[in-house]
Amino acid sequence: MTNKLSGTTRALTLIASIAMAAVLFQPIWRIELTAPQYPEGLVLQIYADRIGGDVDVVNGLNHYIGMRTLHTRDFVEFAVLPYIIGGFLVLGILVALFKRRILYYGWSALFLLIAFTSMIDFYRWEYNYGHNLDEGAPIKVPGMAYQPPLIGYKQLLNFGAWSAPDIGGWIFIGVGGILMIGAVIEIRRRRHTVVVPPKTVLAATLVLVTLSFSGCSNGPAPIQYGQDACDFCKMGFSDRRFGFELSTVKGKLYKFDDFHCLKGFIKSLPTGKKDIAAIYCLDFPGNGRLGRAEDSYYLQSPGFHSPMDGDIAAFLHRDSVEKYQKQFQAKSITWQELYQ
Repeated sequence: MTNKLSGTTRALTLIASIAMAAVLFQPIWRIELTAPQYPEGLVLQIYADRIGGDVDVVNGLNHYIGMRTLHTRDFVEFAVLPYIIGGFLVLGILVALFKRRILYYGWSALFLLIAFTSMIDFYRWEYNYGHNLDEGAPIKVPGMAYQPPLIGYKQLLNFGAWSAPDIGGWIFIGVGGILMIGAVIEIRRRRHTVVVPPKTVLAATLVLVTLSFSGCSNGPAPIQYGQDACDFCKMGFSDRRFGFELSTVKGKLYKFDDFHCLKGFIKSLPTGKKDIAAIYCLDFPGNGRLGRAEDSYYLQSPGFHSPMDGDIAAFLHRDSVEKYQKQFQAKSITWQELYQ
């Protein structure tokens, strides 16, 4: 059996290399902080070459609890990581050109080394910033450390901290999946087993790419009855005819069981409407479908008896409006009138 890469693996190598170029420009990781005084939340985004997001606000909070302030210039990682990613990209192109299996295995091993080392370094960074506190800080809690989670959720005093991959991180994970597919193909070829059809490989690659970006969606999410609670009144969702969702420019999604709660939440936002990315409404007929609020139709009637007496029913299609308007003696009202 030849030691040369198959055409399919070479194609995957080029796809992975090109995808890594996007990691240079997209945020790789994000840490979200939520608290009652910050209903919109605060976000730190870690790029290959800098820290972005609400850095100034977080630095102001860090001062009170004794954590060091965050500055891109203080991290040597931001000086070298772009070159590491760029070098990995160039090596991938060379692997595809030289078509040697041993080079592909070495390139894949380098990817694992970069990923493993990066996670260790990130944990070390979080540990140092969360534990090495200024003794002269205005707020001191004996035995308290402020290390954010490596991944997942953690409560830090009155702040909830959520750590997860961002767009670049999901791309990085997708590249790992692509390299794994290529390795399986080459191992099977070496053992004289059946090669995976190129169409199957392409389909699997497309699935990985789709999953890589799925964690970045700002769209609506199905309401989980019996689990979800309204983000304003804190009541559990019970009536499948009423519901609204609001997504922010930072990617957070809030759910409301009544238009009254949605309106109250918007009024409570310190920044008003400027940070709202989209609002979605639940179709009144009870089919569970959510649509853009500005594209929908609305009726107002006390006969609806909505959960918090907002008494606004939303419809995704005009055909349903006339039927329910007669049944509930309802008044037609536009989204512009409701949202003003």
